[in-house]
Amino acid sequence: MRNLFIIATVAWAAGAWAQGPVSLSLQQAMDMAATQSYQVQGSQLEAEKALAKIKEVMAIGLPQISATGSLGNYLKVPTQLIPNFFGGEPKTIEVQFGIPWTMTGAVQLNQLLFDGSYLVGLQATRELRNQSGKNLEQVQLDARVQAAKAYLGVLAAEEGVRLVAAGLPVVKKAADDAAAMVQQGMMGTTDADRLAVQVEEAGNQQRMLQQQADVARAYLALVLGLPSGTPIALTDSLQPLLDDGSAAQLAATPFDPGTHIEAEVANSTLRLGELDLRNKRAAYLPTLGGFINYQQQFSNTDFTPGDGNFWFPSSMWGLQLNVPIFSSGMRHKQVAQAKLSLQQAELNLKATEQRLLTDQLQQKAVLTAAQESYNTGKNSLALSRRIFEQTSVKFSEGMATSFELTQEHSNYLQTQQAYIQRIVDLLKARVDMRKALDLF
Repeated sequence: MRNLFIIATVAWAAGAWAQGPVSLSLQQAMDMAATQSYQVQGSQLEAEKALAKIKEVMAIGLPQISATGSLGNYLKVPTQLIPNFFGGEPKTIEVQFGIPWTMTGAVQLNQLLFDGSYLVGLQATRELRNQSGKNLEQVQLDARVQAAKAYLGVLAAEEGVRLVAAGLPVVKKAADDAAAMVQQGMMGTTDADRLAVQVEEAGNQQRMLQQQADVARAYLALVLGLPSGTPIALTDSLQPLLDDGSAAQLAATPFDPGTHIEAEVANSTLRLGELDLRNKRAAYLPTLGGFINYQQQFSNTDFTPGDGNFWFPSSMWGLQLNVPIFSSGMRHKQVAQAKLSLQQAELNLKATEQRLLTDQLQQKAVLTAAQESYNTGKNSLALSRRIFEQTSVKFSEGMATSFELTQEHSNYLQTQQAYIQRIVDLLKARVDMRKALDLF
């Protein structure tokens, strides 16, 4: 059902792209990345290669039919000397036993009847298919994480642009009023210059944030597997995502490392290691194969293959048994290597589960700290804005100096930068927490 939803989402997005800008929600962006990002496309090709390898292994135990043919013509028929059995002279006689023209056509069927390694290989193909699916799922998880971070990064950068733009008219009006007062001789040029510089600083910061937003959009297109320059419209707003109640409960979500996709991949590697050990042990067993062939041979002094009188058939069947007896310790060492690889896979599984537990605890701490930092930054931004607006009113009434106004505006800009960074940290922490919990 989920695959059908993803296919429908990508089909809708592709249709929108053909008509103009691509409009995506956060969920749609993650689904698109999980389907058509460049990393996922590469992983899908790897999965197809694994499927082809599986079919190759299965074909080993199926009938194998081959055909051969040959044509020979003696330009000079070989001559041999034989004793003269008739007595007298000469003592040897020159004879030619060869036929100038020969042609042979044959068909042979070979069938594997018993091979312990092949039987183990059939079991390994099922596990290989499972592992290739898990690897694709892991790449899709990473693609979703990248898409989520890129999408949220665009929203955060554009929020920074909006915040700077919201405060810019206030300080610009103050700068215009100060310039008018300078012309009337009611204010010194120093105060007006301070405000003009502040306007320029605010404009530079707004342009810088806009450039960051443009770069973030370009990166989002890359993550989604879209051509560079494709217009992308984000349908989700930042504030509802920040206020998402389910995201706030991520830190309290229970976690079982055994169900994480990385643990499942490690488990699959362990099972393949067990099968590889069985395969190496199966090399001690004999192999048995059977064959049957049919052959037609043409022989004549003249090249007349259309004459059926000179074609001679033959056919036979048989069995071939191969019993391994002594390999100078080669098979024993192969089994020893497989045992060591299996121990490595077991160790890797334990290390993966411990790492996942540690990552979950670490991301939980990071998320809690990021949430608290965001709450503090939000309150600080509201306070800084209120102080700036009050100072702006006082300046217009002549109760505050331009220095006080520029100082409070600088503080407001710094608070905005800190607030945007805390938004980025919080959103990134939530995405990393979801990845740690395997909730994508």
